[in-house]
Amino acid sequence: MRITHAVLCFALSTALVSPALAHSAAEAERVEVAFVLDTTGSMGDLIDGAKRKIWSIATTITETNPNADIAMALVAFRDLGDDYVVRTEPLSEDIQGLYGKLTRLQADGGGDTPESVNQALDAAINGLQWSRGSKVRRIVFLVGDAPPHMDYPQERKYPHIVEQAVANGIIINTVQAGDMPETTGVWKEIAQYGRGRYMAIPQSGGEVSIIVTPFDDEILGLQHDLDGTVVPYGGLRQRSELGTKMREKAAAPASVQIENSEFYAKRIARKEVVTGGGDLIGDIANKDVDLAIIAPAELPEQLKSKTRAEQEAWVGELTAKRQKLESGMSEVMAKRDAYITEQRAAAGSAAPADSFDEAVKATLKVQLE
Repeated sequence: MRITHAVLCFALSTALVSPALAHSAAEAERVEVAFVLDTTGSMGDLIDGAKRKIWSIATTITETNPNADIAMALVAFRDLGDDYVVRTEPLSEDIQGLYGKLTRLQADGGGDTPESVNQALDAAINGLQWSRGSKVRRIVFLVGDAPPHMDYPQERKYPHIVEQAVANGIIINTVQAGDMPETTGVWKEIAQYGRGRYMAIPQSGGEVSIIVTPFDDEILGLQHDLDGTVVPYGGLRQRSELGTKMREKAAAPASVQIENSEFYAKRIARKEVVTGGGDLIGDIANKDVDLAIIAPAELPEQLKSKTRAEQEAWVGELTAKRQKLESGMSEVMAKRDAYITEQRAAAGSAAPADSFDEAVKATLKVQLE
């Protein structure tokens, strides 16, 4: 099945008249990115690479639009008969939480060549709660190695889904893992009419670039100290979720922790050590909560026996400590960036362009600038 001339004309005319689709030089106030990811057995290596580079991708968004709110979603898909057909993690500004879910994602299932691409793409375009407005950038990356089943009568097919995406100001990019000819034609078609880019990468996801620098140990030490300023508060569920994220953060490989630190250091729109709230110091700094209105039972243990003046003084001291650590982190991150630039220039090379993360980052830079 191919996108018809009528669908193409509709898509192009919509792009010309819809304010949501009009190009603007103004910086996006919000960036929403959804990854529609094939999680069948053949995608194992690529998924492992995505787990290691999600923070690098998030940092690219921050560097391009430093004041924008960032939300990400994950739509994992397989096929009928597998453990699941589509599993959706909704658009959320809690990137740390999404990282944890991604680390638990495993490749399995599959069998016959086509997969439930149509149902997954439909879940992303019509199932996610995309924000409206001319200063919202809405971007999808469809990642997989197999074409869609076109013989499932219960599914809407990709031509109509792409049409809806264009009408709603959503760009669809496609990333093909491997070189299956049946996939290439469809992936190119979806990207062309979805106003996005088609990218071809190795089946493995390509080489994951990890650069060791003389500043890494200092970054890890600073991050350890910053993590020590996180103060859980609120109800049991909020505290538990924050604790889980902090443990996952600490358990990540050193290279992932460093890229995680880079994201927080460069995200000037918010001051956080971890996304998703629940940290008293961060939530107060971002004016998400006022110490005066927190119920006594939801205060951290360190504050329950203190007077209001003593509470405010304690929070003030810890905030000042965090600000000093954040300043130090910004300085050492700048040195790390300069070192990487110098090393690449001296070697006459850049990051591998055909890797999953570099393909995604290069596309984001173009579509967000």
